[in-house]
Amino acid sequence: MKKRVLITGAAGFLGSHLCDRFIKENFEVIGMDNLITGNMDNLEHLLPLEHFTFYHQDVSNFVHVSGQLDYILHFASPASPIDYLKIPIQTLKVGSLGTHNLLGLARAKNARMLIASTSEVYGDPLVHPQTEEYYGNVNPIGPRGVYDEAKRFQEALTMAYHTYHGLETRIVRIFNTYGPRMRLNDGRVLPAFIGQALRGEDLTIFGDGSQTRSFCYVDDQVDGIFRLLMSDYTLPINIGNPDEITIKQFAEEVIKLTGTTQKVVYQDLPKDDPMQRQPNITKAKEILGWSPKVDRADGLKITFDYFKSLPQGKLFEKEHKNFDKYQK
Repeated sequence: MKKRVLITGAAGFLGSHLCDRFIKENFEVIGMDNLITGNMDNLEHLLPLEHFTFYHQDVSNFVHVSGQLDYILHFASPASPIDYLKIPIQTLKVGSLGTHNLLGLARAKNARMLIASTSEVYGDPLVHPQTEEYYGNVNPIGPRGVYDEAKRFQEALTMAYHTYHGLETRIVRIFNTYGPRMRLNDGRVLPAFIGQALRGEDLTIFGDGSQTRSFCYVDDQVDGIFRLLMSDYTLPINIGNPDEITIKQFAEEVIKLTGTTQKVVYQDLPKDDPMQRQPNITKAKEILGWSPKVDRADGLKITFDYFKSLPQGKLFEKEHKNFDKYQK
């Protein structure tokens, strides 16, 4: 029999690419999403397949899946500032109640569970590059705290189930990831820059542009996640590209790529925005045999071509229709 995997957040950017990978690896895939930020267009190509099933469900409520279940990947969560600032309570719920429900399901099914944590657990880091042993510099009551603390609690709860119940668990700390199926209007720097370029707008940099990010192409990220799931390693592990770049340099790369004539404009830096972000991936290299393969220039070209192929109306979408429904 095929191994069965449940992927939450399946209609999102990373979730949908994970569904593709597990279908390719000959799994039976169950996708689950409440579609608050996810988009069914990301899964349209999988819906006709015999070994893919989709459930429209909020994992913050009780979760039941019939039959055997071998793996659970918990990727259900708003992941961009524009999302979690609009729906802070839902963000906290999916990191706490949602994680609890899925850990209970994993225990009942004797399934191995991997949670999607984030580099945001390091906050505005005082250690550079960030290793897994760094505890972070996080403001729990700041505007980003709803996301940062949801993920930190998610890690703590997962480790509690591992140590107390003996549950097989894995924790991936995901650094900035990009590629096709990102939302242009989600507030993250890469789609924001490309979206502005395509709309003929000036590129907006928050702060002076000296803050840094490290961008990992989605195929590399998915491969690292898959290797971690199949490994025996139970502590958190960084998956990201250590090729660090300033936001100002990145804006210049996007302008060159898109051939736009717009200028860069500057606005105030949001509160608690991290000044540095670069993963130390020594553990990923040594334990998983993983390192990123896709050069940023190549990945950006693929991503830009994807955004150019979208219908014109997509370039100007501003709000998600389900935000108000889930703000409780």
